[in-house]
Amino acid sequence: MKLDDGFLHSMQDAMKLLRTRGPKEATAALQGILGGQAPLASQAPPAQPAAPTPGAFSTHSYANAAGHRTYKLYVPAQYNGQPMPLVVMLHGCTQDADDFAAGTQMNALAERDGCMVVYPVQPQQANASKCWNWFKPADQRRDSGEPSLIAGITRDVMAKHAVDPARVYVAGLSAGGAMAAIMIRDYPDLYAAACVHSGLAAGSAHDLQSALAAMRGGRTSRAQNAESPKRPMIVFHGDADTTVHPSNAGELLRPFGGQAVVFEDASRADSGKRRSTVERVKSADGVDAESWLIHGAPHAWAGGSARGSYTDASGPDASAAMMRFFLDHPMHA
Repeated sequence: MKLDDGFLHSMQDAMKLLRTRGPKEATAALQGILGGQAPLASQAPPAQPAAPTPGAFSTHSYANAAGHRTYKLYVPAQYNGQPMPLVVMLHGCTQDADDFAAGTQMNALAERDGCMVVYPVQPQQANASKCWNWFKPADQRRDSGEPSLIAGITRDVMAKHAVDPARVYVAGLSAGGAMAAIMIRDYPDLYAAACVHSGLAAGSAHDLQSALAAMRGGRTSRAQNAESPKRPMIVFHGDADTTVHPSNAGELLRPFGGQAVVFEDASRADSGKRRSTVERVKSADGVDAESWLIHGAPHAWAGGSARGSYTDASGPDASAAMMRFFLDHPMHA
């Protein structure tokens, strides 16, 4: 697939800096693209506020030895102390909790389905473009760096609210999707299933050069030797994505092995919606995976609202399909 010129120029400039001035300068140049986000010159306009919902959407904070993060938590109006599912939503580069909530419309789904949604926030101090640092070794391990902060936020919500521990899920877009893949690999005791939208497999990169190769569609040795999955996963990717190559969706599904059942999405209500090819596969250990390849879709949350950035309203409703998959897959020991 041909990458857009702006993306290629950004990568070329960053690689030149890596060769001539070292990793610090290259890192700064790459902040706008690493994690699977578009170059700074083509970022989306600021998001609008999310559509009103009757529940409580509040700001909190969490800290551990790895640092400090704020997060926003949506608790639906119907909550009255009864155990509910919890969905952890990891935003993409340049986004924040409010933007991601507005674009994915997850708070409205939380009201419909009776669940809580938590949005950890990656600050600019941790990454100049607010990307989760999915490509750094220290941020790819259990109880280390950003994974420890995200898991800590998840447990913080569980300690303060009635959350069903068998129905805790993690999802993300782009850099957030790559981090969601890390979380489900490293915390199968905490999360029942994951959603990776326009992201990359855990272990796809370990430094700047391998991150660029993975985003272009290259395969690293660590990704090729991926361990067998322990929890279900649903994947969404546009086949016109010029920021994170769609072959990364295949890398996410490959560890599941097995014989895939492939079909065309039949839920398109009108000709204005994009077609999708859907694969369902079960690993040798009986772990389910589902992958949606969305035809003609860019690097954006499918079926999202224009109130948020990096959304594609003409795509299938990824949020609804994700929630259906999650609720069909509570954790089993």
